[in-house]
Amino acid sequence: MGNRSRAYRVSMQALFLALIAVQTMVPMLGYLPLGFVNLTIIHITVIIGAIMFGPGEGLLIGTVWGVLTIVRAYTAPTSPMDTLVFTNPLVSVVPRMLVGVFAALTFWGVYKLFKKVVIASVVAGAIGSLTNTVLVLLAMGTLYTGPVASAYKVSTGALGKVLGAIVVTNGVPEMIAAMIITPLIVGALVAATHIRPWRADK
Repeated sequence: MGNRSRAYRVSMQALFLALIAVQTMVPMLGYLPLGFVNLTIIHITVIIGAIMFGPGEGLLIGTVWGVLTIVRAYTAPTSPMDTLVFTNPLVSVVPRMLVGVFAALTFWGVYKLFKKVVIASVVAGAIGSLTNTVLVLLAMGTLYTGPVASAYKVSTGALGKVLGAIVVTNGVPEMIAAMIITPLIVGALVAATHIRPWRADK
């Protein structure tokens, strides 16, 4: 890797971490509050960083996002659910760590099949987004069944249907957004820097 590539990698990593910090802590930049839940767009930053730099950096960016989510839940909650469940690292950190890992590995696997950055970016965006949605809701429903059911004013037996509805109403729009925005930004980064995404030259 040349000096230009190394400098680009370091500067872009710093930029992605700064973006994560701003999106997490500044209202309306990374989350759109909708009552008891937040529509998330910050996951797209993690996915793009993972595609460009690989699963290790994706893990780092996702971890920073998760840790800052805990900080925000304590200091500036935007919904009742924040202080209820997002102070637990199993809900706020672990799923976000895996977003970058799964997105990077998905990108590599799809790129090996089709040799198209756009196709691989679209699929990686979908998988990365679903990873966050499914794992967060699964952790909420498993670890906080009673409190979460009470917050949504349903019985514990009906909680699964409520969380499934959230996957449809929130998770699907988030996934579609990731599938559209991810390839656009990845393509712009490649065009601007002439540096390929992680393992896209293999």
